Amino acid sequence: MKLVVGVTGASGVIYALKLLKFLQEQTSSEVHLVISNPAEIVIEHELEMDKKEFQKFAAYSYEIDDFLSPIASGSQQFDAMIIIPCSMSSLAAIAQGYTTNLLLRAADISIKEKRTLIIMPRELPFSPIHLENMLKLANLGVHIVPAAPGFYHKPKHIEDLVNFVVGRILDLLHIPHNLFSRWPSKKTKRNDS
Repeated sequence: MKLVVGVTGASGVIYALKLLKFLQEQTSSEVHLVISNPAEIVIEHELEMDKKEFQKFAAYSYEIDDFLSPIASGSQQFDAMIIIPCSMSSLAAIAQGYTTNLLLRAADISIKEKRTLIIMPRELPFSPIHLENMLKLANLGVHIVPAAPGFYHKPKHIEDLVNFVVGRILDLLHIPHNLFSRWPSKKTKRNDS
């Protein structure tokens, strides 16, 4: 599977790191990475690693303004794109078809070519503008996957919460994983007494 992973300057780059590590270690996926300039700052702050260290988890990495990269063209066949995390400014630009950098251009290609696009918005709370942009994209077939983990798997560590969200993204990509325990499939017996 050929995947494009975009990382924008929203909090939550730990999700992107987990996804990249999983794809590198557990799959044969070819990952193309684009990191926005604000994301570089967030990576340094939240993960205490620099851009080059982060890029090691992808087969290919491109500068944010590299419009000559292969993923800047709709003729380049990639299966899916994941923007994790996605800032509200990037989400708004994608919703309006505003392609001023490579990450936004690859998202625009995903929409126009009807390829899988998964966006993990990271904001709290959502404003009506954010919600309208998400609805517009959802109506175009974009998967909106907020960083909102479930708790039925009884998480004990931050990694358990991260694994849940990344696992749900992998589900949308039809990539098998064991990152979290799924909702029990057995029927529970009711006590009618």
